[in-house]
Amino acid sequence: MPMNRLHQWLCASDRWAAAVEHKFLPWALSGVDLGDAALEIGPGYGATTRVLAGRTPSLTALEIDPALAERLTRRLGDRVRVVHGDGTAMPFADAGFSAVACFTMLHHVPSAMLQDRLFAEARRVLRPGGTFAGADSMTSLGFRLLHVFDTMVLVDPADLPRRLGAAGFVDIAVEAEPGRAFRFRARRPD
Repeated sequence: MPMNRLHQWLCASDRWAAAVEHKFLPWALSGVDLGDAALEIGPGYGATTRVLAGRTPSLTALEIDPALAERLTRRLGDRVRVVHGDGTAMPFADAGFSAVACFTMLHHVPSAMLQDRLFAEARRVLRPGGTFAGADSMTSLGFRLLHVFDTMVLVDPADLPRRLGAAGFVDIAVEAEPGRAFRFRARRPD
């Protein structure tokens, strides 16, 4: 998940944290119930994690970057269980979470094949009836400039329902705001 310095600075900024709390997450999770034990994949610098911690009694964050995982552990203390690990091979038992979420991180997964593995893992760790929800960015000139020298494999929101269905999800909904972002939700069958 290499990120250039400008991108790192932005993701760690108070400005981004405020936008996440007041605009992005309310839109991304509108109508989503995280239940009693949620998992966030790829929290990065933790702007989403800090907000999610107040929306569920138990939150686990899975972060691939060991330095960011350590930073989150220091910053969030016992409010969130932070685990260093890979979303394509999660170190969790089957059916342990009421919800799984990921925000603005799918495009940092280095291939569509690995993104599909992440979807399959999200389904595996969800309880029957559990929700997989999230949001990611869509392309624009500014987005591409921000990601110069970054890992950037965009997810096509038009193809996402097929991909989530192939991973075993049902009740799939994807909504796009062209040039900005898309949100999705899907359910593990009962």
